[in-house]
Amino acid sequence: MDPALTEPVDPRLLPLVECSRAFYADRAAGRGPGSPEELHAARAGLPAPTASQPPAVDLVACVGDRGVPLRIHTPVDRPATGVLLEIHGGGFYLGSAAGSDIRNRRLADALGVAIASVDYRLAPEHPWPAAPDDCETAALWLAENASDRFGATKLAIVGFSAGATLATTTLLRLRDRGIHAVDAAVLEFGTYDLSAQTAAGRLIADEYFLEAYGGDAPDRTDPDLSPIYADLGGLPPILMVVGDADVLLEDNLAMAARLSAAGVDLDLRVYPASPHGFTAHPTPMARAALDDIEAWLGGHLERRRHRKPRDWTRGSAGGARGGS
Repeated sequence: MDPALTEPVDPRLLPLVECSRAFYADRAAGRGPGSPEELHAARAGLPAPTASQPPAVDLVACVGDRGVPLRIHTPVDRPATGVLLEIHGGGFYLGSAAGSDIRNRRLADALGVAIASVDYRLAPEHPWPAAPDDCETAALWLAENASDRFGATKLAIVGFSAGATLATTTLLRLRDRGIHAVDAAVLEFGTYDLSAQTAAGRLIADEYFLEAYGGDAPDRTDPDLSPIYADLGGLPPILMVVGDADVLLEDNLAMAARLSAAGVDLDLRVYPASPHGFTAHPTPMARAALDDIEAWLGGHLERRRHRKPRDWTRGSAGGARGGS
């Protein structure tokens, strides 16, 4: 077995564990809406996303007869050296591209890259395959237009939770088309078995989002719906990020094992004392994970970084992401 799968927790993170445990001690574990009624109530109660400065630019990416809205962030004071397709989280039925504006604005300036966040259609109004169709459309548009529009040819995909699942599906669809335009991908605690048939998948078998997103799919082991069942060969380098207290940990470890067995250049990082969605929380552990993501992306997009390492035991920083 790949050593990266047997000892994925970096010892430098251990001093951050106490702070993370203290932060989560009084926070009940999150759970998504359990019915259409709860979903509608959750949507109604969501605050308006915080706008970034400068604000995102909206456009519609069209490929053939498909069109999908994108929110674009570009570096403020320099040309872009790469392009990221960002896919937000929210259980396939919540969230929006605008919810990622603050995080994407920061990432655009930190890495010097353009970021296109896709506003894919949400379940249950638009069940599978609507969301992966939209993400594929965005990726195809970027593969064709990134150089002319942004002056950059390096392309990466970043997905958060449900967005990580959709990022994986997008990579597989591009590969199956013979398109190898994506140079790297970051998958933050995705869910890879939506059939609830594997041991890991059965841990979330009663979650409503499976029904909402799967819709009338006749077989939820379809790799386009549950990528754990896919042939995973031929994918670009992937960074997987997950917390050791995440209900999806076993699912992520299983997916990591399959990616590694398929010969994918995989970097798996498990963060201690961290639940699902932890990179959206204001903790030193989250900040460390986000910096790890930025450093990894910077290396794969060939941007040289000269930054003094931070001492994460001295306190937390903000930078929460939208969606979960």
